[in-house]
Formats: sequence, structure tokens, C-alpha cells
Amino acid sequence: MSESNQDKKGFVTRMLNVIEKIGNKLPDPAILFFISLVLVWVISAFMAPIEFSDINPRTGEAIKIQNLLTGDAMANFLANMVNTFTSFAPLGVVLVAMLGVGVADGSGYINTGLKMMLSKTPKALLTPMVIFVGIISHSAIDAGYVLVIPLGGIIFYAAGRHPLAGIAAAFAGVSGGFSANPLPSALDPLLQGFTQPAAQIIDGDIQINPLCNYYFTACSSILVTLLGWYITDKIIEPRLKRTAPVDDDIEAAPDMSSISAKEKKGFWLATLISVALFVLFSLTLLPEDSPFRDADGKISSFSAPIMQSIVPLIFIFFLLPGVIYGYFANSYQKSKDVIDDMSKAMEGMAYYIVMAFFCALFINAFASSNLGALLAIKGATALKALSLPGPVTIAGIIFLTGFVNLFVGSASAKWALLAPIFVPMLMQLGYSAELTQAAYRVGDSSTNIITPLMPYFPLVVVFCQRYFKKTGIGTLVSIMIPYSIALLIIWTIFLVIFWVSGVPLGLQASYIYG
Repeated sequence: MSESNQDKKGFVTRMLNVIEKIGNKLPDPAILFFISLVLVWVISAFMAPIEFSDINPRTGEAIKIQNLLTGDAMANFLANMVNTFTSFAPLGVVLVAMLGVGVADGSGYINTGLKMMLSKTPKALLTPMVIFVGIISHSAIDAGYVLVIPLGGIIFYAAGRHPLAGIAAAFAGVSGGFSANPLPSALDPLLQGFTQPAAQIIDGDIQINPLCNYYFTACSSILVTLLGWYITDKIIEPRLKRTAPVDDDIEAAPDMSSISAKEKKGFWLATLISVALFVLFSLTLLPEDSPFRDADGKISSFSAPIMQSIVPLIFIFFLLPGVIYGYFANSYQKSKDVIDDMSKAMEGMAYYIVMAFFCALFINAFASSNLGALLAIKGATALKALSLPGPVTIAGIIFLTGFVNLFVGSASAKWALLAPIFVPMLMQLGYSAELTQAAYRVGDSSTNIITPLMPYFPLVVVFCQRYFKKTGIGTLVSIMIPYSIALLIIWTIFLVIFWVSGVPLGLQASYIYG
């Protein structure tokens, strides 16, 4: 290796070490969310009297900061505290899914499946496999966060590699590659639902295809996989081996060299029965009047019962094979063994539940104060005022979205604010709504993995602490920053190459308007 390359690697390592050190000096994540909650209260009180001329595209009125330190606001905060916590979307997703996963893991079903998979998969291909599975998991809404990310750690640990590198690779695929998917997902019609009304501000007759970015997102899945593969194997894992050795008291990785006859029999019986039931269930979705479709007969809309049943189905399709395997492999002797594994899974979630409590309160306060909306609208207005050339403006939208994403996690909430500004602005410059939406998706995905305000970020910290108890916010951010920077820069270039070369963005999509 040349001296200059060694210097570059040394600089990157030193920079990440500094980020980790500073980040880990921050308070515990739960306390950090509490401090952030208090800051939102105070800032909202100071900014509430200020009159802003910026128009909130949702209401059509000038945006106004809501004072959260008034008597009424405090009374409302206390009255709704329990509901704010229990209705925190990631909480239910995580706990229900982990009940099923706990049984599949405790019975040995997952370990046996991993043994069989690792016996067929070369160790060198584990990284791209984990990343790509993470990308595919978007089709099941948020399932990747509670399934693929912890499994990434288990797979790497079982293969003799650093488990935090497996978690990082999975996190990069699930969250960093959120808008990269070779399969259509519910995110496509969700974003299109905001893009089309925004475009109709300029052209009342325009129609946007829900899959207008499909070709770009499908090709992006390859880009994200290759990029994540290189970063994991060349940057992240070598650094983790030096700076974050696996704790000595961690249970040894499962032996992958042998599988007993009972384990094989139990695995195949459990898998075949589960697959048969999955096929039967899938057949119930085919009729146009299926109860799992929405009122219009659609199966992929957010209002369709099947899309709202993803997490319960994850619970069932992990619980079922876990119980069947446990019975045939003799790892379960009585029904209480199943409940014990569920309880053990919940014990591991105790710290996350505490963090989720404060996280839910902060996110609710930040949204209701309108501070996030003001930040997004101010940034978009400033970008519009610059009147930059098209490609530079597209890059500006990507980077601005990435910045706003550090504070406003919801993809739909951000696009609801930004689409009515970005889409008409670029259409007046001759650029299509489909191109603007694609730029938004790049920025929205790239910084998901470095913001502690992302609802699932605390959960990933918990997953890391299973192997390295000293893991803090700084540890995880320092691990994920190389992915985030690379995605922002290279994915932006990739979109520009798509644009310049004239490769279609998706179905019925163009780059030019007018």
C-alpha cells in the first residue's frame, strides 16, 4: 500500500475516533431525548411571538411556532403523555415482532437456519448478501429494523467476523438504502401522493405514475449494495477490530460446523409447514374482494389491511416455525418454554422501552411546535432564492433534504412540506416532478443512519450493546458516517449520470417538464 493511501486511511480513522469520542461524551440517549424535549419547550416559547412570512404548504397560512410552555400546552402534555408513548409507532412494531423472533431464536430455529445458510454462502459474500436483504426488507415496511439488523450481527458473529460490522452493513441497507429497492414498495405510492398535488399547482392535468422512480431505485439497489460492501469490508470492519473488541462475557458464537439429524428434521418440517401456510394465506389475497385489500381493491396502499398486518404476520411466521422446530428438535419440553423465550426477548428490550418513552415525547413536541416545519421551509426558500443551475439545484435539494432529515425523520412528513415548494419551483425551470422526487429520495435515505432522532436509531444502539457494551451514540454515528457521506456524494452523482445519459427514471417519467 502506498504511503499516501496509508495517510488517508490514518486520517479517516483519526476523524472517526474523534467523532466517536465526542459522541460518546453525550448523555445517555434517554437523557439526551429528555434534554432535547426541554430545549424544544424553551425554544418554542422564545420563537412563538415572532411572525414569519413563510407559508406552510399544508395549511396555506404563514407558519407559526406553537409555544409549548403555556399552561394549556403543559396540561395537554401531561394529559396525553401515556397516549403519546403507547402510540409511538416503532414501539409496537419492535415489541410485537420481537415476541415472535424471541421464540424462533430461543428454540434454535434461527441458528440452525444460519448454519445451513453459512455452509452454502462464501464468507466473502456475506456483506453484500446482508446489505441486499436489508434493501429488500423495505417491501415489508419497517420489518428490516427489527429483523435484518440484529440478524446481520448474528450472521457475522457466527461466521467469525465482527458482529458490529454485520449490524452496520444491515443498517446501511435497511435505512441508508431506504429508497433503493428492486421491488415496488408502499413508499412509492406514498411519495407520489404528495408529488402529484404539488405538480398540479403548476399543471392541473398532470398525472404522476406511482412507479415514476422505479428504474432509478432498482438500479440504486445495486449501487448501495456495492458501496456498502466496500465500506464495510475495507473501512468499518478493520477499524472495529481495533477499537471495539467483542466483550469477553458475550456468549460464544454458535458452532456452525455440525447440525444434528433432529435439528435438520425440525428445521425442514418447520420451514415447509410455514411455507405451505404462507402460500395458502397468499391465495386469500388474490380475489379482488379479498378482506385484506382496501376499499378500491388495492393491495399495496397503506390503508389496505394486509399492509397494516405486516408486523402481526412477522410475529406469526417467526412464532410458528420456532414452536414447531422446538417440538421436533426437543428444545421445547413444555408450553412454558415458549413463554420463557418470549419473556427473555422482552428483557432484552427493557432499555429500548425506556429510550422510546423519552424519544416519543420529544418527537411529538418537536412536531407540534412547528420547529421542524419552519426549518424545512426556511431551507427550501433559501435554496429557491439562489437560482442555481439545474444539476446544482438538484444536488442542493439532495443535501438540503439530508440536512433536514437529521431533525425531521418521517419521509412523508418532510415531503409533505418540501414537495409543494421544490416541485413547482423546478417545474418552472423546466425540470420534471419525477426528477425532483428522485432527488428527494436520495437525500432522505442518505442521512437516516447518522441521526439519533431517527426513531429506530436507539434500537440499533441496543443491538450493538449486545456485543460491545460501551456502544453509545458516538460509536454508532462514527460507524455509519462513512456510509452516509459516500451515499450522499456517489448517489447524487449516480442520479446526475442517469439524467445526463437519458436512462428513464421509471414508468411514464421524464426529466424535463414542458
